[in-house]
Amino acid sequence: MSKTQLFDLDGKIAFVSGASRGIGEAIARLLAQQGAHVIVSSRKLEGCQAVADSIIADGGKATAVACHIGEMEQIQAVFARIREEFGRLDILVNNAATNPQFCHILDTDVAAFQKTVDVNVRGYFYMSVEAGKLMRQQGGGSIINVASINGVSPGDFQGIYSITKGAVINMTKAFAKECAQFGIRCNALLPGLTDTKFASALVKNDSIREAALQHIPLRRVANPSEMAGAVLYLASDASSYTTGVALNVDGGYLA
Repeated sequence: MSKTQLFDLDGKIAFVSGASRGIGEAIARLLAQQGAHVIVSSRKLEGCQAVADSIIADGGKATAVACHIGEMEQIQAVFARIREEFGRLDILVNNAATNPQFCHILDTDVAAFQKTVDVNVRGYFYMSVEAGKLMRQQGGGSIINVASINGVSPGDFQGIYSITKGAVINMTKAFAKECAQFGIRCNALLPGLTDTKFASALVKNDSIREAALQHIPLRRVANPSEMAGAVLYLASDASSYTTGVALNVDGGYLA
């Protein structure tokens, strides 16, 4: 009996934003292990280059590209490069996000509000639009948006962040409905509490972490690598009939 090829990504081009560390890095590494050529991206090239070099050293294929998805010009520039250098894009993982303010919702700063919306909503939207146009030309592809359980159950003192993640879940369904005719699937990953620098304010604070664990049936914080398997499923032919889904990977929190 031969092994399944359902998770094989040989010949696929994948773009992962926010891939210099944390969940994005774990996703980039796993997609590369499965044969994809991964475009490793985040705001700063240095971190991306380190991850790309490591993937290449392990026998994978990777290219480092700097792109701040909160800046429209940078989105346009990165897709011009993708079209020129690769001519196609099979997988887009929108993972880069921002959460600049941890405060009571009534104290939300206008600048923090705008930055969060620019990156988490407008950034994801226009990355998906540009990827979708490429995927439409080539006859299909997979878009995966990293949302959050906060998009379903808002986190304390994370008001605008939670609101944007709720928007990402709805955005995922909108793209799934309208782009299915082009063979484009769009799904969302909803991570629970994960041990990343991004979530350090929650994970490293003993009282906050312990309070959170009371609501997580598995009673532990996730490792970034535990998010990558779900993305591999959504990126591969294993999920060929799956679109418009918001997949919780949260240790049972939302249950």
